Amino acid sequence: MQVSLKEESLLRSYRRLSPGAAEGIATLIDRLAGLDENSKIDWSDEWSDSDLQEFTVSSLRRVETERPDDSR
Repeated sequence: MQVSLKEESLLRSYRRLSPGAAEGIATLIDRLAGLDENSKIDWSDEWSDSDLQEFTVSSLRRVETERPDDSR
């Protein structure tokens, strides 16, 4: 079987992981492979402006809730 450049890069990265991390990735891959074949996964490499805005708002809320109270 011939491996693409993207697959080759993925294999090199996977081989550099610790055994525990590699096992975690393998488990995640198995879970993804087991998804219903009608499930749609967005594999796009880019985020839309809306995605970025939603992520930013969510991140700021999280920072605010996790920040220690500075008023003491």
